[in-house]
Amino acid sequence: MAKGHRSQVKRERNARRDERPSAKLSYARVPVQKACFVLDAIRGKDVNTALAIVTYNPRYASEVIAKLLKSAIANAENNKGMSRDNLYVDECYANRGPIMKRIQPRAQGRAYRILKRMSHITIVLNEK
Repeated sequence: MAKGHRSQVKRERNARRDERPSAKLSYARVPVQKACFVLDAIRGKDVNTALAIVTYNPRYASEVIAKLLKSAIANAENNKGMSRDNLYVDECYANRGPIMKRIQPRAQGRAYRILKRMSHITIVLNEK
């Protein structure tokens, strides 16, 4: 045992754990590139402004991100006891998820591959 007892390892890992409220959506049926257009618009903004931006953004990804942002705000209020007025979007990013591969028949017996991309979206809030 190089690092010590298992309980010590867990205690050290939990001490390094990020205390900022966050919400994560895995396997969202939105490509990373399209999700990043909306995430770039809300990064660094306070939560009320960010919620207004995603509410009136016409992209499909904004509906998914609005729901995720509301979840992160609820986590901050209920789990961490933070005030909604002091919160802002500290980090938001989308990582690449798995790709569903589908086949579209084309002319002369060829098969055309359709890639349906997914992403893992994370929103991290912080207090001012």
